[in-house]
Amino acid sequence: MLALVSCDGLFGGLYDEPAKNPFGFVQRDDDNRGGTLCIDATSYTRWTYIDLHHHHIDTANITLGQEAPLEWDFAIHHYDVKTNNGSAAESPFDNVGMAIELNGLDFVADADSQVVIDMSTMMDGYLGYTPSMVNPVLSHWLDVDLSTMPPIYTLSNKVYLLRLNDGTLIALQFTSYMDESFVKGIVTLRYRIIND
Repeated sequence: MLALVSCDGLFGGLYDEPAKNPFGFVQRDDDNRGGTLCIDATSYTRWTYIDLHHHHIDTANITLGQEAPLEWDFAIHHYDVKTNNGSAAESPFDNVGMAIELNGLDFVADADSQVVIDMSTMMDGYLGYTPSMVNPVLSHWLDVDLSTMPPIYTLSNKVYLLRLNDGTLIALQFTSYMDESFVKGIVTLRYRIIND
């Protein structure tokens, strides 16, 4: 008699698909004021809205005209970032857990801009855009150099301070723009609520 062993048995994991990235709040600090987020921002047609106070994430499709949720702190569209009537500054710190000194920092509000929503015409030399508010400071977390192909991606590694419209101050540090399989648009960041 021949015994058969399934892939989940003796050789479990050998032929299985690689583990997918966990998305959302993948780790929280013990005091629940900070942690790590992983966002699937691969789509050019959606904003991902993050509410750090309630640990909630929602999405809205741009091309379908879906509205933003009622409560959110900041949102990510591929590599673009916007705030909910907040402002942001680049800090001189290299860790979200460091003491924060606000003197001399220039907080900048969101500005009118355009975001890419259609990449299908890239080989024809143009992209599809739509108007949107974008925070020019937060959106510098990643530099994409298109002067060569493939593009060169460079993380700033800076800590950014996000001031919400209610005065809450949050430190953000973007740590990755792709997953372990090199899929771009998988955004990982550390956050820390400084005050609320």
